[in-house]
Amino acid sequence: MLRRIYDWCIDAAHKPYALWIMGAVSFAESSFFPVPPDVMLIPMSLARPQRAWLYALVCTATSVVGGILGYGIGALLYDSVGHWLIEFYGLGGKVEAFRASYAEWGALIIIGKGLTPIPYKLVTITSGFAGYNIWLFVLCSIIARGGRFFVVAILLNRYGEWIRVRIESHLGLWVALGAAVLEAGFIVALRMI
Repeated sequence: MLRRIYDWCIDAAHKPYALWIMGAVSFAESSFFPVPPDVMLIPMSLARPQRAWLYALVCTATSVVGGILGYGIGALLYDSVGHWLIEFYGLGGKVEAFRASYAEWGALIIIGKGLTPIPYKLVTITSGFAGYNIWLFVLCSIIARGGRFFVVAILLNRYGEWIRVRIESHLGLWVALGAAVLEAGFIVALRMI
């Protein structure tokens, strides 16, 4: 099954709809969806390393726009949708501490957590809930998400073929490692918030 999904992502890189799907995943991940866009960004960049820059740009732009939706959920809908999402991820008791830290460390929190595997939707929703300045939030999101996706683009553009051979020869291991990193992101979020 992993091989089929991976092969679909590799093949999809040559289809006109792939960029739209990757953008939709990136948008949704920043506000409510649990799967990061890397599941498409990496295979698509491996299939077409010369387009890795475009893929990183699309992921950055759609992630920031999705982050604005997450911010809106936190600012306007926290009592219903935002609270439900935070509870879904098991972070209900930690939001107030995270909110209080925005007064002093807002930009560093957004940039720092935007660069890590910590689920970005937690940052976007809490930023809105905390009433963090929207324009600073957007600027920090561009820096954080752009940094994260363009580092992937640089590595895959430069070492794509070498990385592709290693991933394809041990796909199960790399998927398990990716899942472990994602899980670690949730655990770190629980501890840090």
